[in-house]
Amino acid sequence: MNVMSVRKSLLKRAAAPLVLSLASSLAIGGCTTVGPNFERPAASAAPGYTAAGETGPALQQVQLGQEVAGAWWAYFGSPELDEVMRLAIENSPSLQAADATLAAARAQILAARAESAPQVNGQAGVTGQRLNLQSFGFDTSSFEGLENNPTFALYSIGASVSYALDPWGLNVRQVESAAARAEAQAHQADAAYLSLTGNVALQAARIAAIRAQIAAVEEIVADDQRIIDLARKARDAGAESDAPTVDAQAQLAADQARLPPLHQDLAAARHGLAVLVGKSPSEWSPPDFELAKLTLPRQIPLSLPSDLVRQRPDILVAEARLHAAVADVGVATAQLYPNLNLTATLTQSALSIPSLFKPEATAASLGAALAGPLYDGGRRRAQKAASEANARAALASYQETVVQAFGQVADLLQALAHDEEALAAQTRARDSAQANLRLARAAYEGGATGIGPVIDAERQLNAARLALVAVEAQRYMHTVQLFAATGTGLREAPTPKA
Repeated sequence: MNVMSVRKSLLKRAAAPLVLSLASSLAIGGCTTVGPNFERPAASAAPGYTAAGETGPALQQVQLGQEVAGAWWAYFGSPELDEVMRLAIENSPSLQAADATLAAARAQILAARAESAPQVNGQAGVTGQRLNLQSFGFDTSSFEGLENNPTFALYSIGASVSYALDPWGLNVRQVESAAARAEAQAHQADAAYLSLTGNVALQAARIAAIRAQIAAVEEIVADDQRIIDLARKARDAGAESDAPTVDAQAQLAADQARLPPLHQDLAAARHGLAVLVGKSPSEWSPPDFELAKLTLPRQIPLSLPSDLVRQRPDILVAEARLHAAVADVGVATAQLYPNLNLTATLTQSALSIPSLFKPEATAASLGAALAGPLYDGGRRRAQKAASEANARAALASYQETVVQAFGQVADLLQALAHDEEALAAQTRARDSAQANLRLARAAYEGGATGIGPVIDAERQLNAARLALVAVEAQRYMHTVQLFAATGTGLREAPTPKA
């Protein structure tokens, strides 16, 4: 029997018990995954959002049970807003960062899965060796020309394979945890998308509202100037003193002082929208949005609470983080038990490169190692207790996220209802102020009163006009916030019908 046949026989004998151990361990690993299994929290059974006795908006009909489309801003019927949204989604650094973070989280899943695959490594090298002949009992003095400690080079090349059987599902739980974290990041990306589109729509509405306020103040300034002209004519005719003219001039100055802060607010809103689009203010200017060209949706789709918890991104983020925390409990539990690792090596070693691949240069080994904790001072059990506490904290965080979402929707529904009440009241106030101004002017032109009542009536009308613009703008902003609070964040969702 030659050297190679002996080596093969030895390898077969060594591999037999290893194969049996591998089979039994795989059977264990196939049916045992320690730790708790994640169960998705039950959906809310609440029939609605508002408290008992509260009513939602009447002019804007809330369609409970209807899902909000991904491109929810199309409900406002503004081509300018649609174009700005397109630019923001394409260029926003926040979305790009969210996408990159999501890609990293998905790569972590592949890394976790790779832990359960066989690990193959190769190595090659050359080492210098020095042999002490005297330590082997040789009298080197009898060998003419031979050094006492000769040196030589040892060449080697080979490969090793290791495989962790994972009988308790450690890697299964690690992959589950990584997948849950990637899912959380995917929903986080949707949340970033929803936040971006909501902020873009809010900035567009803010621009339109400020421009409407500026237009109203400019009309008020023009009215102030007409009042001054009337007061001067009355003074020149001897019908009035200088007091009405001075009073009207003071009102003009006060109204003119309203314009610079409004212009500053408009510039800041325009700059803010440029940043959301991913541009500097010098590179891009937003459209001149107008409230009259932004259609206020008369029908607002609103998901049921049971559906909202299954589609709102921040709730789904909290749910995925809860899933990851539960999987981490399984990881910590599996680390309490021993693991079985299989190894195999094949090495070629020789004193010269030509001899490196000869049969007699071959060495091989097979091994199985069972390793587990005997005493670690309670570290692993403490880690398991910590993971269980983290899971309880994640559950509480999820529950808090859900009730906060419901509270936000309820707040916005009530805000829209109160906006309608305020709009009706401010409309009546404006109409009353206009009627009062007409009466004051008629009395003044008929000589029954002086110019003072006209000035006072103008002030009341101006205040009512500004308040009405503010209420109208607030309705748009609350509507935008409601869409953002109930949206799904799906970028590929269809555009809603007008």
